[in-house]
Amino acid sequence: MDPLIQSAPVIEIPTVGMIFPSETDIRLYYKAYSLGTGFGISKLGTKNGPDGKQKWFSLACAKNGVFTSRGKNILHPRPSIKTNCKAMINVAVRNDGEVEITSVCLEHNHAMSPGKSRHLRSHKVLDLEVKRRLELNDEAGITLAKSFQSFVVEAGGYDNLKFDERSCRNFISESRKLRLGNGDAEALSQYFTLMQSKSPNFYYVYDLDEDSRIRNVFWADGRCRAAYQCFSDVITFDTTYLTNRYDMPFSPFVGVNHDGQSILLGCGLLSSEDSSSFIWLFNAWLTCMHGCAPKAIITDQCRSMAIAIERVFPNTKHRLCLWHIMKKLPAKFGAHTQYKSLKQTMKNIVYNSITIEQCDYEWMRMVDDFQLEDSDWLNSLYKERSKWIPVYVKHHFWAGMSTSQRSESMNAFFDDFVHSKTSLKQFVEQYDKALKRNIEKEMKLDFQS
Repeated sequence: MDPLIQSAPVIEIPTVGMIFPSETDIRLYYKAYSLGTGFGISKLGTKNGPDGKQKWFSLACAKNGVFTSRGKNILHPRPSIKTNCKAMINVAVRNDGEVEITSVCLEHNHAMSPGKSRHLRSHKVLDLEVKRRLELNDEAGITLAKSFQSFVVEAGGYDNLKFDERSCRNFISESRKLRLGNGDAEALSQYFTLMQSKSPNFYYVYDLDEDSRIRNVFWADGRCRAAYQCFSDVITFDTTYLTNRYDMPFSPFVGVNHDGQSILLGCGLLSSEDSSSFIWLFNAWLTCMHGCAPKAIITDQCRSMAIAIERVFPNTKHRLCLWHIMKKLPAKFGAHTQYKSLKQTMKNIVYNSITIEQCDYEWMRMVDDFQLEDSDWLNSLYKERSKWIPVYVKHHFWAGMSTSQRSESMNAFFDDFVHSKTSLKQFVEQYDKALKRNIEKEMKLDFQS
């Protein structure tokens, strides 16, 4: 018998009528029961009463439900833990705040593995003490492997740990993104305070995490806000340029002025590139610009970015950067026996199609000629063709832009002042110098004009 099973504490089997002081207590109980039994748990849908307070919820086996694969390759289906398992407990919330089990299903339709249940997601727990030790060790330069081994030795073996090395690695990775160096937070605050004292139109906002650490930042000076009133037709947004050691991508909103010069219309620093971060940044920018959304925006193929644009800028025309798409051809089709011919054919379709009908016909012909029916990448491009192929977007004003090179040129503009190892404190100190040089170039172009 597995020694872990022998040493595991005996947890009472859930039965109808069991009462617990709170939802937290019953969750801890059911979690302990599932750990010893050999399955993971998850919370299902809840039901609220007329007063808006929760009146009912369920705790179920993590294998509950049916997974619907969106993959198109039937030979390599995406794996899933879902088996439509019906094991669960239904819980009612009483008026005094206590919770009571109202019905129970103990039967599982899958094999149980108590000895391996610690690897299930719901049973991996990093408590505050562990997190603190990981952060301290990381700051002291102790490798993650050594830190994790110290936990293993202290617990008396891997079987007694409530987390694995990957959980620790993910936590440290996230912690590094959000950690500020000495003086960084003060430098940001001082810079923003100074700029606002110089100009009441200077705008900035922080996004803090649950530990009150800076997660995302957005700011725009009075010149950016004034310029946007005249040049809000088309902007480009690109986050591929990293400016500091915290892996916080510099996210500039870039437009083009009457001289054809790239102008900065606000910028942010993001801790991650998920949809929630982009939604926060776009909302901050929209508030800064008095609710005036751009008429058009150019980005790369980031799905999280597209979700945020649909949410915050529903009426803005969204175009995908043509250069980012075409540069992927060698990686996607470089191994094709007719790659050179395929590349030339696709370029001809993208750049030389005069009508939409011609473009669609030639595309289908290309797919047949080169047997590309199973290319998920090509199929996804065709579905989004109205966002990037010139013949589809030519009826909208783009200020002469088809790519996000404006953002990249603005990034290159900052290259003389910052680099990949620049700290946040150094960045805000150099940012103003870079901006002043750009203003000087703009004045020179106005003089020449």
